[in-house]
Amino acid sequence: MPQPRSAIETDHHLYLASRSPRRLALLEQIGMRVALVAAETDETRRPGESPETYVRRVALEKARAGRAAVPDDEGRPVLAADTAVVLGDVTLGKPADRASAARMLGALSARSHRVLTAVALIADERELTDLSDSRVTFRALQESEILSYWETGEPCDKAGAYGIQGIGALFVSDLQGSYSGVMGLPLFETGRLLAAAGIHVIAPASGG
Repeated sequence: MPQPRSAIETDHHLYLASRSPRRLALLEQIGMRVALVAAETDETRRPGESPETYVRRVALEKARAGRAAVPDDEGRPVLAADTAVVLGDVTLGKPADRASAARMLGALSARSHRVLTAVALIADERELTDLSDSRVTFRALQESEILSYWETGEPCDKAGAYGIQGIGALFVSDLQGSYSGVMGLPLFETGRLLAAAGIHVIAPASGG
């Protein structure tokens, strides 16, 4: 039986069903060659849906939408992800304006919250999902710095109105879990899905 080959060695291409520059950068960080594909989905959380079920469902729906936009003869896998900032049982999405960002950040101030990021991969006829669950703690935030942070533009397109990879890192006093997961694409879980689909970024050692 032939050994799986490295994604880098085979120059393997992967579709990313996302507009997020952070997810693209993280995939490129591990050496993946990525093509972007549009994936419009309804990201509304359903009544009674748990946060975990919600992010898994949305990630898979994004991957399916991306797969539908790819020519049938391509055969390249499609990857998607969805991230939710969860405070209690409330999911915090992207802020609509300064006021909503201030409410979110005020609620996160001096408290711990969860960041759930689900990853979905469609390869051939298989649909695979995985989930990263991290715990983030914020220091106490002053109203003036929340408003100043909004003016940087960083909170605008981020769940929970902050970016841990940017200025928002100044708010984080503790992180338990996946830094890349909080950014929007957990690389451990992503690598595990890719390996399950036969795509190995780092080729496994051959048997002695």
